Amino acid sequence: MEKRMLSPKEITDAVINAGISKVKLSTLQMILLGIMAGAFIAFGGFASTVASHSISNVGVAKVVTAVVFPVGLMLVVICGAELFTGNSLMVASLVDKKITLGQLMKNWILVYIGNLIGSIIIAFLISQSGLLGMGVGAVGATTIKIASYKAGLSVSNCISSGILCNIVVCLAVWANAAAKDVAGKVAISFFPIMAFVISGFEHSVANMYYFSMGIFAKSNEVFVQASKLSSEKLANLNWAGAWGNILPVTLGNIIGGGIFVAFTYWVIFKHASTIENP
Repeated sequence: MEKRMLSPKEITDAVINAGISKVKLSTLQMILLGIMAGAFIAFGGFASTVASHSISNVGVAKVVTAVVFPVGLMLVVICGAELFTGNSLMVASLVDKKITLGQLMKNWILVYIGNLIGSIIIAFLISQSGLLGMGVGAVGATTIKIASYKAGLSVSNCISSGILCNIVVCLAVWANAAAKDVAGKVAISFFPIMAFVISGFEHSVANMYYFSMGIFAKSNEVFVQASKLSSEKLANLNWAGAWGNILPVTLGNIIGGGIFVAFTYWVIFKHASTIENP
């Protein structure tokens, strides 16, 4: 009888092989697949905002957001796309000497750019669609408040939350490698991502969307007034404030996914086993 899932050691091998495949993609493929992933995450981000924007209870709002948001990662892993945060797992391929640092950096940079482009495109289209006006501007106001809150986080907040976020996200991607059918991939994508969203951890690619959306929404005075934010908080909502969040979150995401997940599992299932069984 065929196994329905891979063992932890087999997952490690599968992730290493996936990293090898990723560096073999052409420049155009990396960018286009990156754009697709950025768009998928943006769809999840917007849908979750619409679903939860009118809920006053913080806990309930977080749960509703967390139930909807995982659709982004589901689309990434099932339809095929390159997500920067998930690609931090390529560190396993690097330390196993299957890819070079140059190959890794090329993939990360191109995919990161693609994710940003995809996020901005979807945010712009949403801003032009009139959908932010739902609830008498409440959806637009909510996008402004989300982005403003993120712009107010300190560097240490961003790095720490970024680490925590990508530990969970990369565990979801890692576990996805174990699943051999769509149902399994959907299930394992859902619960870890739900946990990270409820917890409020910071995800660099999701934040590319949230900041783009917030900045576009800020140009509409109706949404600004509906947000009821002070001029001081609104002043931080710009591209400088966005990158003040996204860059340290990116560093945290790399540490969380690359070190805490990829490197640790490589040591456990590849390096340590060679020491004990030379």
